[in-house]
Amino acid sequence: MIEKLVETVNGWLWSPFLIAFIVCCGLYFSIRTRFLQIRHVKEMIRLVTMGKSSEAGVSSFQALTMSLSGRIGVGNVAGTATGIAYGGPGAVFWMWVITFIGAATAYVESTLAQIYKEEQDGQYRGGPAFYIEKGLGWKWFAVVIAAAIILSMAVLMPGIQANSIADSFSNAFGIPKLVTGIFVIAVLGFTIFGGVKRIAKTAEIVVPFMAVSYLLVAIAIIAANIEKVPDVFGLIFKSAFGADQVFGGILGSAVMWGVKRGLYANEAGQGTGAHPAAAAEVSHPAKQGLVQAFSIYLDVFLIVTATALMILFTGQYNVINEKTRETIVENLKGVEPGAGYTQAAVDTLFPGFGSAFIAIALFFFAFTTIYAYYYIAETNLAYLVRSEKRGTAFFALKLVFLAATFYGTVKTATTAWAMGDIGLGIMVWLNLIAILLLFKPAYMALKDYEEQLKQGKDPEFNASKYGIKNAKFWENGYKRWEEKKEKAL
Repeated sequence: MIEKLVETVNGWLWSPFLIAFIVCCGLYFSIRTRFLQIRHVKEMIRLVTMGKSSEAGVSSFQALTMSLSGRIGVGNVAGTATGIAYGGPGAVFWMWVITFIGAATAYVESTLAQIYKEEQDGQYRGGPAFYIEKGLGWKWFAVVIAAAIILSMAVLMPGIQANSIADSFSNAFGIPKLVTGIFVIAVLGFTIFGGVKRIAKTAEIVVPFMAVSYLLVAIAIIAANIEKVPDVFGLIFKSAFGADQVFGGILGSAVMWGVKRGLYANEAGQGTGAHPAAAAEVSHPAKQGLVQAFSIYLDVFLIVTATALMILFTGQYNVINEKTRETIVENLKGVEPGAGYTQAAVDTLFPGFGSAFIAIALFFFAFTTIYAYYYIAETNLAYLVRSEKRGTAFFALKLVFLAATFYGTVKTATTAWAMGDIGLGIMVWLNLIAILLLFKPAYMALKDYEEQLKQGKDPEFNASKYGIKNAKFWENGYKRWEEKKEKAL
């Protein structure tokens, strides 16, 4: 009954109209910004290494790693494999497409988060609820999206990450899911009770380490199969347009699953990446907008692509026609779509090592994503609860979040992914509508940033100069944390 309901709701949310809406929004933002995702790549890289944290905000690099900790998760390993399983090799191409145009979307939502951020209890907070209320003046809409994000981040989506950790550890080491669940919530509880700064410091260390390790294994597998490069890339491109004889009948699924899993991996348009973006201490909103746009490239063009190529180069995958349930390709008998494909791919070069390595990598990927989910949920609860009861509300959120994470270790993977897709679909619908209506301030910030760069300045933003209302943090120009602190004293 519940699974049928979940399937029905998913069908409504993930209709072809939503796919078209996502693509059209990304194209609109790309064209209006004159494809900033190409023009400003060099500037993005420069900005990643700049900036320092303050007592209220994290550095640009910390915000980037917090964002990547949310983006680089199960979607990059199990999600990519699922996309191939139901969309064929062509789904990989559509993951790349949605990522390229999604970089402009990521810039818009992250810049808006910076423009309309505020300081609460000594920390910067921002995100869709904040920019909807302040930018559009629609309090009701802001409350709806804040509640939807809390539901998605604290209840619907942690289960995917926790379930994958439990499954991979069970397969690789034979550890009971109950034991894994207890371990996960114990470590998670220690971190989330430590606050956003602890989350940022953890992500800053773990994310680069886990990404580099994963890429090194992928490079080794690709190098061992280097003669297959023309065939694999040819298969991806032909399948993406229905030109391959084997996969021509699932062209629609290739597009649908490519966009769906690509969006799950890169998060552009969801509004989730906007939350860590708002936490950064920067002198101009566009700076963090560009950094967040670059994080999508790091996520998909490196991690997702590495996963896809490992699977395709080694041929360790199955492809199923989702509508007819017919098996089109079966190279792995009895293996369910997911991380098992990647584990089998690694085992082809490192026998007996694949399951253990992917289990450990998946643990780091999923665990840091769960951190990011909590931070996002907390930020939206901070928006909704502004009274002295906030501390109690935060404590209750932590308990609910830990319970949902633990529950995710024992429910089925199919239900976990379906519930996660519902949460994702709700956020995308609500957030894309909002940033379309609020594009102008983000566009003005980009123009201002580019003008100051041409003048040889280190850009600083003044919202009053452009008549942007309710951007109190930037009303009289940028003031560094140290200056504000001295003034307060």
